[in-house]
Order: sequence, then structure tokens, then C-alpha cells
Amino acid sequence: MHLGPDGVVSPTIVAENRKSGTAAWEITHQPPTGSIQGWANTTYAKAGQTVGLYVTTTAPTFRVVAYRMGYYQGKGARRIWASKAVKGEVQPPCPLTPDVNMVSCDNWRRSLSFRITRAFVQGDYLLKLVGSAGQASYVLLTVWDPASTATYLVVARSLTEEGWNTYGGYTYYQGQGACTLGQTGSYPPCNRARIVSFDRPMQIGQGASDFFGDEYPLVRFMEQHGLDAAYVSDITVSEHPSIVMHHKVYVSLGHDELWTTAERLAVQSAAAHGMNVAFMSAAPLVRHARLQPSPIGPDREEVDYRNATEDPLHGSGRTRTVTGNTFATPPTDTPPTRFIGGEYSGYVATDATPLPFVVYDASAWIFKGTGLKDGTRIPDVIRSDIQHVNPSTAAPDLQVLGHSPIPLSSAYTSQGQWNGDTYSDMTYYTDPTSKAGVFESGVVSWISRLTVCEPYPGPCPAHDVARITGNLLHLFGRGPAGDLQPSAGNWSQVVPAGS
Repeated sequence: MHLGPDGVVSPTIVAENRKSGTAAWEITHQPPTGSIQGWANTTYAKAGQTVGLYVTTTAPTFRVVAYRMGYYQGKGARRIWASKAVKGEVQPPCPLTPDVNMVSCDNWRRSLSFRITRAFVQGDYLLKLVGSAGQASYVLLTVWDPASTATYLVVARSLTEEGWNTYGGYTYYQGQGACTLGQTGSYPPCNRARIVSFDRPMQIGQGASDFFGDEYPLVRFMEQHGLDAAYVSDITVSEHPSIVMHHKVYVSLGHDELWTTAERLAVQSAAAHGMNVAFMSAAPLVRHARLQPSPIGPDREEVDYRNATEDPLHGSGRTRTVTGNTFATPPTDTPPTRFIGGEYSGYVATDATPLPFVVYDASAWIFKGTGLKDGTRIPDVIRSDIQHVNPSTAAPDLQVLGHSPIPLSSAYTSQGQWNGDTYSDMTYYTDPTSKAGVFESGVVSWISRLTVCEPYPGPCPAHDVARITGNLLHLFGRGPAGDLQPSAGNWSQVVPAGS
């Protein structure tokens, strides 16, 4: 291992990405007719484990190709394994469980199984389903190494992806038909799902959900620079919370909204022992969920009633697992704002022009080598959800790194406005006891802005976003950040006051 400009470099990761890559993982077009979709019986697996795939397709036959995602000399992935041709079938409709509005395809027949051999290097994988008539889609899978002590722990956000998965018409944020469980009111939608199942395909991203925007650009960046990374999913952490202590940095990826109590406690405990935490997105750790088994296996159903009185555990005394609307609402009553640094404050409208990130404290370590000044605007960075500092919960040593105005004409917020604006804040603080550093990007689209822009007339943020991200991983990879760069509290100096 050695320390490079963008973080701790692993010779193993460097050697892996020198291997021949391929662009064949990409789905560039679909045939005019036919379809293929599927899901795996686990979100993560290790060497020696068997993974089952459930596929529905109009194609007479299909095959599966496993690609490890990374850099690979710019090709983006390496082919690891391919199945033989498998007979295709159209699986039966996926039933709906009334009241909780859960759509589950656990009535499907298993299409094939394959073994995770040593050839499957730990990392994030796309299993590409390829129909004999050219149909294609993806299934996500993370391959982990339980013995890894890599510097960076990169955590796939399976909970959030499933919570937003529209397959079958129901998510935690939308539904169909009449209200359930007697709820009235407009928000959250009364016909939403209260339980979602991992036993169904991902509806968007051609089966990859939002992996390409909220995860892959950072994975590619870290692999390109040979950084010493281990890969798990949030389900891995929920089931094996002790693994968090084996790493120096916990990397929370884009839109990491849904957490279990086990994951949260593991990360906070590790931070209390000096592990740095990088929240690479706004809206992390907002809502909480718990896991329960499905007919396919353990922890295949995700529970989040978003209303404590509807949850069957309400009144049981298990306050850490009763699912109110957020962690901050009763009976959990444990807002994560102080730990994260900021709080969820709203979102930029989907049809609004992306907004610039504005540098607030250019003297900070995170802007080293960028040439950026106070007030410099990096264009096209802020989209979707935003985070800002709440003066009532801010620690004295909370350092504001970026303070970006968001015109109310472009955004929704219920967390305050100042002269027609709200704000997105990038923050950093160090724990005075453990010296752990905690970073929060303040914007859900930070990772997606690492993507190198295609040639077009407008400015591209990728260069500056990459340098800032490299500086973050460089400092955090060296151990407790407070030993090297203690935060310089400045939030109280931000003008307008309270913004």
C-alpha cells in the first residue's frame, strides 16, 4: 500500500484494473419486441456461495454474463463468468399482499444457479441477462470478502433502491387504488407500500436501478486510481455489523436514504472509535427500515410503515425498530442530524436547470490544488435532494465547505428561506474524542457529477468534483481525520444568519 494523491492505493486493485476490460456490459439498444427481467436471491455473496436467479422473458433462451464494474483501462468492466444458454419462460404475475401493498415475485420458478468462485474478485457486479432475440437487462450483485481490512468500505444502497423500486406499482412513496390501514391525508401517500420485497426485478435503469448515477461513477473513480476498497451492501452491514470496524472509511453512496438500526449503530460506533465517514450525498440516514424473511430466504423483505401507529411493533417497547416517518419521529426520536452534520432540507425540481456548487471556505484542505476561491461557482452540480446546516443542532466545530444558494423558483423546501433562496451546504467536522472525520456533500448528485462530460458547449464540473473527491479520500484514508485536519467551526459566520 502507498498513499497517492487521491487516497490509499492498493497494488491489487491497480493490477486488477490493468486487466482487459470490455464495453460489452453496456446495453446500447433493445429489439422492438420482447422483454427480459430478473432478480437474484441475494443482494450480496461471497466466494463459495451459490446465487439463484429468477428470470422472466419472452425469448426462447437466454444467458447470463457477470461483469465486475470498475475502470479497466476506460472500458468500465471486466467479464468474469458467463452461463450456458438457459430455456426462457414467461413467469406468472407477481401477487400483491393487501393492506401492506407488497408486490413479490416469490411465486416464480428459479431459472438457474451459479457459484461464486475465486474468479469473482470482490466488487460491484452487473449480471447482464441477454435474451436470444437481443433483449437485455441487469441484476445487481455485490461480491464481498468477509476477511477484508481494506481502507475504504464502499456500501451499495440496496435498501433505498428497493424502497423506490416501482416494479408492480408500489413503493414507499407511491401506490395505486384506495387507502390502506385506515390512513387519511395526502402525505405520505396512503396507498403506498409498507413492506417491499427484494424478490422482484428493478423497474428502472434496465434493472440496475440508479446504480449508474448514484454509485458507479465513484466506484469507477476509485478503481481508476487504484484505491484500496472493499465492497458490501447495506444488507451486509445490517447482518454483519462488526465488519465496519475493520476499515478506516465508511463510504455512503448517493441517495443513501434508508438505513436499518443495526447499520446506523454499527457506523456510529465505529466513528466513535475513529473511523471516518463520508456521506457522498444529501438525504442520508433519513428513514429507517427493518428486515424480515420472505419465502425465498432471510432478510428478503424490507419494512417501513412510515407511520408508527400502523406498525405492528408499535407499543411493543422495541422503539429502535418501530418505523415512523423518519429516525427523528416518535417513538425512535433519534435524529441523525448531529452525526451527519446537516439535515435534509428539500430538493431541486426535476425540470429545473441544474445549479452550481458555491465554494464557501476555499482555504480548507478539501480544495487543495483546485485553484478555487471563495465564491467560485462549479456549474451543473446541484440536482435533486439537498442538505443544509440547522443552527439549532450544529456542533460548534462544524465547518461549512460549500454554501450554495438554491432559488425557491427551482426548489421545494420546508426548512427555511432567505431572500428568495434556500441553501445546500457541504460540511465537515471532527469528533473531539475519537478524531473521526465526518463529511457530508450536501447534494444528492455529487457522485453523478464525477462522470466525464460528453463534448458539448457548456461547462463540465467533473474535473473539480474529482479533485475535491480525491482530496477527501486522501485525508480520510490516512486514519482519524481530526489528527491531521481538525475541523475549523465556521457555521455561525455564514450570512444570512441561520442559512
